[in-house]
Amino acid sequence: MSGSPLLMQRALDHGNRVAFTEANGQVTYAQLLERSEAIAATLLSGASDLDEQRIAFATPAGSDYAAIQWGIWRAGGIAVPLNIHATTGELQHCTSAAGVTILVTLSELRDQLAPLCEAQGINLICLDQLPLEQRCTLPELDLSRRAMIIFTSGTTSKPKGVVTTHGNIQAQVTTLIDSWQWRREDVIHLFLPMHHVHVIINVMNCALWAGATVDAYDDGFDLPRVCQRVSEHAYTVFMAVPTIYVKLIQALEQMDPAEKAATCAGFAAMRLMVSGSAALPVTIHQQWRQLTGQVLLERYGMTEIGMALSNPYDGERRPGCVGMPLPGVAVELHDEEGQVVTTEGEPGEIWVQGPNVFLEYWQNPRATEESFTRQWFHTGDVAVLEEGYYRIMGRQSVDIIKSGGYKLSALEIENVLLDHPAIAECAVVGAEDPTWGELVAAALVIRHGHTLTREALADWASEKMSAYKIPRKLVFVEDLPRNAMGKVIKAEVAALVR
Repeated sequence: MSGSPLLMQRALDHGNRVAFTEANGQVTYAQLLERSEAIAATLLSGASDLDEQRIAFATPAGSDYAAIQWGIWRAGGIAVPLNIHATTGELQHCTSAAGVTILVTLSELRDQLAPLCEAQGINLICLDQLPLEQRCTLPELDLSRRAMIIFTSGTTSKPKGVVTTHGNIQAQVTTLIDSWQWRREDVIHLFLPMHHVHVIINVMNCALWAGATVDAYDDGFDLPRVCQRVSEHAYTVFMAVPTIYVKLIQALEQMDPAEKAATCAGFAAMRLMVSGSAALPVTIHQQWRQLTGQVLLERYGMTEIGMALSNPYDGERRPGCVGMPLPGVAVELHDEEGQVVTTEGEPGEIWVQGPNVFLEYWQNPRATEESFTRQWFHTGDVAVLEEGYYRIMGRQSVDIIKSGGYKLSALEIENVLLDHPAIAECAVVGAEDPTWGELVAAALVIRHGHTLTREALADWASEKMSAYKIPRKLVFVEDLPRNAMGKVIKAEVAALVR
């Protein structure tokens, strides 16, 4: 398989091992390679190389997704994953910005995507209507070739297309293979939306690199099914966002004793459990350990860099911290003047350098230039270093509140508020104020049967944090606004507290 990315070359060694289990049965690595080559042949349509044409694809989680992604790569194209649950406007932005020429999907999604393709002159191909016996000569691919465009979440600004090369993807995968000790015997679930680096890299392609098995949920997160599979000891590795862990805790607390014991035992038997994509509240970390005995491994990454920081596989996993730099990744903290922060406990913006760092923002040289100093990428996230472990304070744009000369961490305040017995969920933002610059404001989800006033919260919080950190504006909501990965959309929270 000369010329193919190493991920696909490794699949030859895995052969008849099971790559995916799904509703319709099992798919081996050999079958995955055959299907991806047939897709590549269809995309090439007699050409020798797609020469980095942008090929979008949209499918539920599963082997179809992997086959299409691999097929695009093997044909020399740039894969553009789409969120099947996105709005028409969001999809239009992604396909238009990337200059997509072909969109690959399934027949069941044709009606949803056909108007978009017609409007933009995109060739729509349905995977389940393709002849899968096609073979062709595939192009030689260099690691420096562009491989994928993933659009940022757009929680703080208009989504930008993040371009990663085959070399970037290989670096992002291999550092996790070593650090999290992936092995062929591993089995992991796949139920989160398939347009995010957490799922594409951390879950699917790490598993496929190792020769492990992916248990795919084509209908998304199914709480009863997850708990059933866990109670059967189906998984050795589990990865989820904090919102999922909150839902699992609620489910465990409502189970009858026998079911709860079986499910907790299934979680306890896993070799690794990871939380990411959003900050994990310390209370959830502690509750999960009490219920299952598992110490969640929290890590830090983003679309542009894959993963950069991780708590150790072996060693202390510190609640509220995201650990230390992964092998091959350099991390520094910089102050507002761009100077390196060397004092422990002093906040600074996270800068990252390494082969994992993306190439560019697609057709946005200004944004690319503004995001780098020499080879260091500016993440926009603020952290402090505490006894060798990094602790995230939040996004510079939305989570660092400047009030009365203080720089406050919204995430730190949220962690305190979540200890209140009446508060189920919360999101803290800065609200503009002519006197203080910004006031600490909070959107709160109150537990059933509880009430809370600002005065009562202030009295309770006065013993837990400084007066200037206590929220001065409150808004009570039934649910916090979240994106598809469960991350709170702070811009919408800010609009609520104005």
